[in-house]
Amino acid sequence: MAGRATVLIVVFDASTLISAALKANSIPEQAFLRAVTEPDRLILSQDVETEYREVMFRPKFDRYVAVERRRLILDIVIVAAARVEPAEIVRECRDPKDDKYLSLAAAGRADVIVSSDVRHLLAMHPWRGISILSPAGYLALS
Repeated sequence: MAGRATVLIVVFDASTLISAALKANSIPEQAFLRAVTEPDRLILSQDVETEYREVMFRPKFDRYVAVERRRLILDIVIVAAARVEPAEIVRECRDPKDDKYLSLAAAGRADVIVSSDVRHLLAMHPWRGISILSPAGYLALS
């Protein structure tokens, strides 16, 4: 992506973030690394951070990936992401737990939500002019 100067404001859902943590060198990890590297800009709200923390440290993932790697991924998010606290609470997703990503995307004027949730978030693409893409779809953007 050398020479790419288009800035994309990005929201990551928790399922995609945990996929990035679980699978080194995977498409989700590549998408995550792009989102936290300029010119792209990952955005984060307190609600989304809370969900990341809850999902990232679920005991069921202990046998797949070390807690240290999950902590590192979360630390990268905390340092790299721009903070945005939504004023509007969106209630438009069939899964109400995913509304926090829509609220963040609207408040932060995101260009893309990166999700692995085919049934809920990806099914809403596009939403209010915001692309909702799989990690591979996000990586395909130039």
